[in-house]
Amino acid sequence: MKLGIVGLPNVGKNTLFNAITNAGAESANYPFCTIEPNVGMVAVPDERLDFLRELYSPKKYTPATIEFVDIAGLVKGASRGEGLGNKFLENIRRTDAIVHVVRCFDDENIIHVDGSTDPARDIDVINLELIMADMELVERRIDKSRKAAKGGDKKFAREAEVFERLHAHLNEGLSARSFECTPDESELIETVDLLSLKPVIYAANMDEDGIANLDGSAYYQAVKAIADAEGAQTLPICACTEQEIGELDDEDRAVFLEELGLHESGLARLIKCSYALLGLISFLTCGSDEVRAWTIKNGTKAPQAAGKIHSAFERGFIRAEIVAFDDLKACGTMAAAKERGLVRSEGKDYVMKDGDVTLFRFNV
Repeated sequence: MKLGIVGLPNVGKNTLFNAITNAGAESANYPFCTIEPNVGMVAVPDERLDFLRELYSPKKYTPATIEFVDIAGLVKGASRGEGLGNKFLENIRRTDAIVHVVRCFDDENIIHVDGSTDPARDIDVINLELIMADMELVERRIDKSRKAAKGGDKKFAREAEVFERLHAHLNEGLSARSFECTPDESELIETVDLLSLKPVIYAANMDEDGIANLDGSAYYQAVKAIADAEGAQTLPICACTEQEIGELDDEDRAVFLEELGLHESGLARLIKCSYALLGLISFLTCGSDEVRAWTIKNGTKAPQAAGKIHSAFERGFIRAEIVAFDDLKACGTMAAAKERGLVRSEGKDYVMKDGDVTLFRFNV
């Protein structure tokens, strides 16, 4: 999974990136501090995998990972080359989802490019630039489809009609995500790599007072209202606090989170939001050689999950031996789980569940 962190300059993108990756990206009080996108790989925290490591003492421990890309601050006119321009819109195209950092705090010592804090305005600026960049791509697709349709192929005439409707929708300042269409039309639209079609998490970057009183924060409520209307995720977060948390060892981090009244770090919450947004789950494999988490789409059947490990596993799939993680943990060992009849044999039609501890049987 690759997540692109975007937003206006000086909203806290670099600080958040540093907090979740400990990558040390430069953070400064002026626009366009980030020129080339910073990239950081983050292991997905998973207590289930930690339990399996304790149980098996494996030679190798492999958690799932997420790649975060900290993209330069966008400004009004980016789709026309303003600021750092289209190059950075292209960086967003290579991501699976967007983490849109929105400034939800006042600080006279940190410059805002528009002179004041206004989350709704800032969101509109970014979204409009993504939409305008998409309109250019859609126009090209319309031209291509129209030319192909001159040969009498009804398929291309239909394509042109769908993209013309989408273009009209975008022209109203609405994202491709909100375009109403049939499943077939949606599949067609997905053949164009549209920025405003990507799933979004709005990360409301707040100060400590604001995050302690979400109901009383007009800034946060403005962000949440926009996200709810779009069907997007909202994540309240204090990037500065998260950076402090990221610099602590595990024991001190747990104490600090408890003092703040938090159950988990912003990174953990962001990852949960990301998995929910993209419809992802994890199944687990374990043994003395390796314990590992594998990320798959929710709804994936057992043979296709086996194919994530190796294509030969999918081709020669026989069955999957599965125990729910909670059952394994309650029993304490795999042997005890088998004695209690909790290890199931599942066939080709089994739909994988989050936390399935799995052994695939195959024959090639």
